[in-house]
Amino acid sequence: MYAVSVDRSLVAQHYLTVPNPGPEGEPHSHHFTVEATFRGPELNRFEYLVDIDAVTAAMDAVADRYRDRLLNDLPEFEDANPSAERFARAFGDRLLDELEPEGATELRIEIAEDDVARVAHERAL
Repeated sequence: MYAVSVDRSLVAQHYLTVPNPGPEGEPHSHHFTVEATFRGPELNRFEYLVDIDAVTAAMDAVADRYRDRLLNDLPEFEDANPSAERFARAFGDRLLDELEPEGATELRIEIAEDDVARVAHERAL
């Protein structure tokens, strides 16, 4: 099995919409580091699992969508608590809108929220 990872950092804001969120219910910023890892069993004819340049460009585009934004205002978080876990899934959705990772059979998005926590969302491709 092969794996290729690319990461990007960004600052975004959110507020949690769960009952009794405490201070997290007010808009606040986090420094997020998002790592996308593509996995797959075979390399293509160029001996790549995925084109790192294409993944990098797609990661830049998706990170720019969220950078300096209030996540709650974006359509992918409408009627949803913008938790870091939900953010990981939404980031992966947008990343796959930006590129077709031929050869990869799995995608894992891991997000570090500040230096406090790490969350991940994994899916088969």
